[in-house]
Amino acid sequence: MRNPSEFELSRRKMLIGAAATSVTAAAPTRGSAQSADGASPAKTQVNATSKVSITVNGQVRSLDVDTRTTLLDALRENLHLTGTKKGCDHGQCGACTVMIEGRRINSCLTLAVMHEGDRVTTIEGLGTPDNLHPMQAAFVKHDGYQCGYCTPGQICSAVAVLDEISAGIPSHVSADLLAAPEATAAELRERMSGNICRCGAYSNIVDAVTEVAGRKA
Repeated sequence: MRNPSEFELSRRKMLIGAAATSVTAAAPTRGSAQSADGASPAKTQVNATSKVSITVNGQVRSLDVDTRTTLLDALRENLHLTGTKKGCDHGQCGACTVMIEGRRINSCLTLAVMHEGDRVTTIEGLGTPDNLHPMQAAFVKHDGYQCGYCTPGQICSAVAVLDEISAGIPSHVSADLLAAPEATAAELRERMSGNICRCGAYSNIVDAVTEVAGRKA
């Protein structure tokens, strides 16, 4: 049997070893050395904001935004134009569709600072409750929505689609339509395919866009 003094000696050695380990762990390494006055080295400050001026719905808006801010977030968070919706945030659903210089774009896939001087049109710039845009009125008439979440993007896309067709900009439905695009149901479905309606109101949406296309023809 071991002498009790041997146990005490072993316990003392263990405590001394633990204390030494704690001191070593707390000591600053070369990479974290402090300056002569005891202060930590100053960190480099990076300016991550930028000023951008964008004409939104006919009004020039000057913003001071983080350079990583998407156009979608700038519209919603900085300008409080919440009609433009954030759906997938990956450019796959079309809920965030707006028009830039008349062409539709997924605003979640582009940075606000990339659009200095551009003209941006959101759903708020197309019409008002008292004076609806023809496309908005057609969506109401044909029940082109159910939950309504995708509707702003659908309407912005539909307006731009008819302008594309009028300008003769081709889609990819068929070789025949490349030469002379028309507002047929197949053409409209192809051009609107980037706008997802999870409620499944596609046939009503096509009816609404077809009616407005007939007025423009």
